[in-house]
Amino acid sequence: MPKSNRMKAHYLLIALSIFIIGGCTATVQPKTIQVEIVKFTFIPAEVTLNKGDSIIWVNKEKRQYHSVWFEDSGGVESDYFFPGESFTQTFDGTGTFPYRCGPHPKMLGTVTVK
Repeated sequence: MPKSNRMKAHYLLIALSIFIIGGCTATVQPKTIQVEIVKFTFIPAEVTLNKGDSIIWVNKEKRQYHSVWFEDSGGVESDYFFPGESFTQTFDGTGTFPYRCGPHPKMLGTVTVK
């Protein structure tokens, strides 16, 4: 291979390496996903997110308080939050985490963290 072609191939390899390395080090900004509480229901009931993302549960009821409790995971029940209030949690570990409302055990949801 002539020297000029080897140099072109060398520079192409360097450029490709920089592109690949640059793509691998890019950071993804954490997201916050909203779950609404309406008529004793978590909407959506199932949420999938990435490690480092957060969920904000917003109480849209007219008169009822709620909580979020990852009881099966050994989590502590959140404080009760009333209409117009919210609760936020960030997820730093991967897995599937069922949760419920403390005062209303039939209100169920699931968070899956990738």
